[in-house]
Amino acid sequence: MPLSRPFAIYHEHPDWFRPLFAELDRRGIRTAKLDPRSHRYDPAEHECPYSLVFNRMSPSAYLRGGVQGMFYTLGYLAHLDRIGVPVVNGLTAFTIETSKARQLTLLEALKLPYPKSRVINHASQAVEAADGLRFPVVVKANVGGSGAGIVRFDTREDLARAAAENRLDFGVDHTALVQEFTPARGGHIVRVEMLGGKFLYAIKVFTNGDNFNLCPADICQRSDGVELQRSACAVDAPKTGLKVEAYTPPQEVIDACEEIVHAAQIDVGGIEYMIDDRDGRLVYYDVNALSNFVADAVNVVGFDPFARLVDFLERKAKLHWEPHLPKRIKPVLDSMADWDAAI
Repeated sequence: MPLSRPFAIYHEHPDWFRPLFAELDRRGIRTAKLDPRSHRYDPAEHECPYSLVFNRMSPSAYLRGGVQGMFYTLGYLAHLDRIGVPVVNGLTAFTIETSKARQLTLLEALKLPYPKSRVINHASQAVEAADGLRFPVVVKANVGGSGAGIVRFDTREDLARAAAENRLDFGVDHTALVQEFTPARGGHIVRVEMLGGKFLYAIKVFTNGDNFNLCPADICQRSDGVELQRSACAVDAPKTGLKVEAYTPPQEVIDACEEIVHAAQIDVGGIEYMIDDRDGRLVYYDVNALSNFVADAVNVVGFDPFARLVDFLERKAKLHWEPHLPKRIKPVLDSMADWDAAI
């Protein structure tokens, strides 16, 4: 598929990807912006007008009037896979991104720790699902994003009352998690960004424990109080009060994150974990295929991740590779002799 064809960026958020488009423009790479909220395709077609499709569809799109694009995207990605279009964060990655239950199944399969949880599909199951869990607990909509659909309950009675009054949010697929609330040691979580199956950078995100929206593009300060240039943040970002600092996790955490993204076939994404302040146990709790890089990254982590992301997109399009298929990942990565230097 010739690179004379444009890259397609499949997204619906008006702000998050402005730095990506700026870098593509700077390099003179032609792009097509595809809106999942209003889109069509022909299942009978066998060619695509794009050299690559970068899937940036968000699971929180239903909060912005984009619910019609969410499950539609599953069919579109399957179609692109059938006709052999290089897709960044394709069908498997998107199914993991849009199901917290599947994320837990993945972590369990990899024998990685996560907060103790139950999966339910009706309010009548909530109280019994909490049996054996330590309170407080949270109820999380299975399809979330940006902290959507997460509510904390401090006692069993509070949870029972909310269930009886039909106040539990089961989201767009009528599925939810009942999960132990994990108090974060040090008042922070860690987000590990991965690109092409490798560690890109990590940040500590400091939170007061009550804010479940930890989108790194919305954070306005470093931990030392320096204000960040938020070129991709939402209009309400200054209200979050979150702070951030660069961090390098232990090697075993980096190895675990590589395992996760390989198993989930995530080309670019963020893995979030924390240390449970009750017992010192590390738990992974979120797998993000929609990876929003930290605002003003040069001022936080020392380099521009969007430049490295576009390097990756160019290689993906030119080589027409599927980097996470087990039979092909090693020869492909072996062929990219300069990959380590590039990222």
